[in-house]
Amino acid sequence: MPRRHFSMLREFHLADWFTLGNAFCGTGAIFAAMRFLQDGVVNDLLIGMALIPLAFIFDALDGRVARWRKSASTLGRELDSLADVISFGVAPAALAYACGLQGGWDWIVLSYFVVCGVSRLARYNVTAEALSGGDDKVKYFEGTPIPTSLVLVIVLAVAASQGAIGPNLWLGMVQLGPWQFHPLVLMFALSGSLMISKTLRIPKP
Repeated sequence: MPRRHFSMLREFHLADWFTLGNAFCGTGAIFAAMRFLQDGVVNDLLIGMALIPLAFIFDALDGRVARWRKSASTLGRELDSLADVISFGVAPAALAYACGLQGGWDWIVLSYFVVCGVSRLARYNVTAEALSGGDDKVKYFEGTPIPTSLVLVIVLAVAASQGAIGPNLWLGMVQLGPWQFHPLVLMFALSGSLMISKTLRIPKP
C-alpha cells in the first residue's frame, strides 16, 4: 500500500515540483489572509501578499524547466492550471476580502473574478493544442493570463502598507440597496473581464 501511495510522486517531473511550489505559496497566502482576519496583525497580511510574487516566480520557472528538460506533459499542464487557480484566483480574492472588500456586492465581484480565472484556464487547456498550430508552444494568449492578477495584489499591498484597508480603504464605500459596495473592487471586475476576452490576443513569450 505505501508503495502504491507514493507511486504518483515518482511520476512527477522536476517542473511539476516548481508547480507545486506555486500552489504551496497560494495556499499560504489564503491562510495568511485568514490569520489576519483572526488576529488583525497587518504583517500576516503582508506576508500573504508577498507569497503571490513568489508563486509567480515558481509559475514562470516550471514552464522553463519543462522546456529545458523536454518533459512537458498533460499532467504538468493540469497541475499548472490548478495551482494557478489557487495562487492567482482564489488567493487574491481572499486577500482582497481580508483588506476590507467585504460588502455583498464585493462578494459577487470577487466571485466573478475567480470564475473568470477558472474559465480562462479551462479554455486555454482545451484550445492549447489548436492554438499551437502543431508546435509544442502556444503562440498567443486569448485574454490576459491569470497570473496578471499579481498587479491587483501589488495594489492591495501598497494599500495595506499605508494603512488604507478596512474602513480606510481607498475610494471608500457606497451603500447600494441592501449591500455595501467598495469601488476598489472594480479592478477585480476589470481583470476578470480581460481574462475571458476572446478579442484580446497577447503574444506568448
